[in-house]
Amino acid sequence: MLPNLSPAVATLIGFTAIILWSLLAALTAAAGQIPAFQMNAMCFGIGAGAAMLLWVRQPDRARALRQPIHVWAHGIAGLFGYHALYFAALRLAPPAEASLVNYLWPLLIVLFSSLLPGERLRAFHIAGALIGFAGVATLSFNADLSARPEHALGYALAFAAALFWSAYSVLSRRMSNVPTDAVVGFCAATAVLSLACHLIFETTVWPASIGAWSAIVALGLGPVGAAFYAWDIGCKRGDIRLLGVSAYAAPVLSTLALVASGFAQPSLALWLACGLIVLGAIVASSDRVFARRR
Repeated sequence: MLPNLSPAVATLIGFTAIILWSLLAALTAAAGQIPAFQMNAMCFGIGAGAAMLLWVRQPDRARALRQPIHVWAHGIAGLFGYHALYFAALRLAPPAEASLVNYLWPLLIVLFSSLLPGERLRAFHIAGALIGFAGVATLSFNADLSARPEHALGYALAFAAALFWSAYSVLSRRMSNVPTDAVVGFCAATAVLSLACHLIFETTVWPASIGAWSAIVALGLGPVGAAFYAWDIGCKRGDIRLLGVSAYAAPVLSTLALVASGFAQPSLALWLACGLIVLGAIVASSDRVFARRR
C-alpha cells in the first residue's frame, strides 16, 4: 500500500491523523454516556468495516492480515489498550482535563524515540518532559478546571493511555515491513475484544439521539478509523520525531473543539497548560528542530 511515498509525504499523511484526533474528545462527549467497551466496539467496528469495503475490488490486500503473533499482539495491545483506557478516563474525569493528561503521549513519543538505535536520551529531553508535566499541573490553578481527588482514577487512566499509545507508535517504527492494511485487522480484533468485554462487564446503553449516533459514526470513520491508517504510514515511513513535535498541535485543537462544542470553558489556565505542553515538546526535540534549520 502506497509503496513510493517519500518521508516528507509520509510525515504529512501522519499529521492528518493528528488533526482527526483533535476531534476525539469533543465527539466522545457528544456521543453521550456510552459505556467505554461498547464505544470501543462500535467505533472500531465502523472503522474496520469502512476500510474493508475498499478491499472489494482489491482482495489481495487482505493478505496483509497474515502476520506473526507478535505483530498482532503489538497492534491489538496498542489499539485496544489505548482506547479502552482513554474512553474510561473521559467517563471518570472532565473531558478537557483528561484530554490534556492524555496528550502527554506526543512528548512520550519524543522521549521513547530517543531510545531507538542511533539515538540517546539527553538532558533537554528530560527538561522537555518536566515542562510538559508542568503544563498539566497548571490545571489546578483554575476553579472550574482543576485536578480534584475524585477524578484521580480518570487522570491515571488517561496517563496510562498515553503510555500505551506512545509505546505502540515507537515500536511501529521497528515493524516498518508490516503493511498498513494490517491495521484493518487490528481494528477488527479490537472491536471484537471490546464487544466481549462489554457483554461481560457493562450494560448496553444505546445513543439517545440522532446527534449522538452521528458522533459515533464520525468517530468510527475519522479519529477511530482513517486516523490510524494515516498514523501508521507516518510512523513507519515519515519522521517520527517531527510527528511527535507536531502532535502537540492536537491539545490546542482539541481544547478549541471542546470549547466550541460547549464541553469546556476558555480560561487562562487552560491556554497556559497547552502552551507549556507545546514548549515541552519543542525543548525535547530541540536537536532535530535546530538541525533542520542548519
